Parts: sequence; structure tokens; C-alpha cells
Amino acid sequence: MEIPATNDSALFAPPAAPSMSVARMVIEFARSDRRALVGGLLMILYILIALIGPGISPHDLNAPDLNVRMQGPSGAHWLGTDRIGRDVLTRIIAGSQVSLQVSAGAVILALFLGAPLGAIGSYVGGSVDALVQRVMEGIMAFPSLVLAMALVALAGPSVVMLWFAIAFSAVPRYARLVRSGVLTQKEREYVDAARAMGQTPLRILLRQILPNIMAPIAVQVTLDLARAISVESALSYLGLGLSVPYISWGTMIRDAQDFLEVAPWLAVFPGMALAGFILAFTLVGDALRDRMDPRLRTSLSRRMVQS
Repeated sequence: MEIPATNDSALFAPPAAPSMSVARMVIEFARSDRRALVGGLLMILYILIALIGPGISPHDLNAPDLNVRMQGPSGAHWLGTDRIGRDVLTRIIAGSQVSLQVSAGAVILALFLGAPLGAIGSYVGGSVDALVQRVMEGIMAFPSLVLAMALVALAGPSVVMLWFAIAFSAVPRYARLVRSGVLTQKEREYVDAARAMGQTPLRILLRQILPNIMAPIAVQVTLDLARAISVESALSYLGLGLSVPYISWGTMIRDAQDFLEVAPWLAVFPGMALAGFILAFTLVGDALRDRMDPRLRTSLSRRMVQS
């Protein structure tokens, strides 16, 4: 096949799109799927609370006030107070910062560790790909929570250690996801044309293949954000999470278990915050998956027609 002489960067570079088109796509996506709308609004709410909430809270985070200890929700303390008089709402807001920090850091770390392994192994093939897959299968043989507990117990709880403990079990998911995408894309015509033009394998992988497999990665990222905070909360509930000055929703629920009969709000409100966080990212991830999987969209449209 004769390849016309042209600038390869101009040929394969994605077309420039105005920034408003991205915003319009997001708005249309939210309008077309209620899960995306509800999940997106919850995500924005949690992010805003984590960013500006501690600065506008009228109560001190750790200052005890024994005069108002174990009081239920009221005008002064919207979500009540704990066993030493600390405001529950203020502590939940502080816990949202820990949730976002730990979950985002763990997912980013898992992505940056797993994606290169899957991409390089699948593009090179042979023994390199086989070795990478055997290592990934070995990691997947351990339950994620048990593996995270073991790593934290050995190294001690810290933000960085939680990143590695939670990310370690997620690395195989990104490695296998990227591997399947690269195996599909590397035999396409545009990759053959890039090779004919003399592009290096690394340039083809980074500039041509990876941008075309970002959709399933985006879906996995949103789902793993929910999974990461659930693991962090479980570790904190078991006493393996972050300690003072950090505040975790899992720790708040653990401390409240002795007062469930007399002060149920101590566990209910942190549990609701945790459930809402997980729900937000799960809804967005499910909506993205349905939107980006053409086979699933076809199946859903057929069911709607039949019904």
C-alpha cells in the first residue's frame, strides 16, 4: 500500500476541539443518564466539602466540650456530638479529605504501575508478556483486603503506605485492561501506517495506541475510587488505618460501636457519608461503562425495543 507523503504528527494527532465541546459532552452525558447526573452531583459535593468544608466549619475539630457530650442533632450541632463533645459534622468533613486523598492517591499509583506493565508486555509480546502476566496472576491470587492488611501491618499505617497497600491489589486490573486494549489496537491499520512512516515503538504506543484505549481505563478509575475508600475505611475500622491527626470515617464508625443504643448518630452519619461517596463513583462508573461499551448499548436498545 502506498503511503502518501505527509507530516505524520499532523496525520495522527487528534483533531483540536474547543474546550466548550468537552463541557457540552459532559452536560449531554449527564442529561442522558440519571446515574451520571446523580453521581456527578454527589462527586462535586464531596470534592467541594473536602476542599472548603474545614475552613468554614464553626467548630474546632479536636477540641472537647464535656458540657455538650453525647448530644443529638440540634441547631448548634447539626449532626450531634460525640462522647467528649466534639462536633460530628466537623469530623465527617475532615474525614472527607482523608477519603479523597487516600482513594485518589491509591488509584493514581495503581494506574501508573499497572498501565506501563500491561502496555509494554503486550506490545513486546513473547517471554516479556508471559512474565508480566504470571506476576499479575500471582498478585490476583490474594484477596485485596487481606493483602492490604498484611502490607499495612508490616510497614505501619501512613498515607503513602495506604496508597501502596490499596494500589497493589489493583495493579493487575490496569495491567490486564491495558494489555487487552493494546493487543486489539496494535494490529490496526493506523498502527501499520505509523510503523511505515518510521515511528519508534515507544512513540506508537504513547501517541497512537494509548489514546484509543482511554475509555475503559476511565471507567475502571471511577470504580476503583469507590473500591479504594471502602478498603481504607475497612482498615481504619479494624485499627490498621491512619491515626491522629487524621480522621477516617471507618475510625469514627469503630469508635461509635459502643454507643449504638444511646447515640446511634455517631455511626449513622459517618456511615451515610461513606455510602454516599461509594455510591457517587459507582454510579458514574456504571454510566460511563454503559455509554462507552457499544455492545452493551446495543443490548440495552434491543431490550427497550422488545419491551
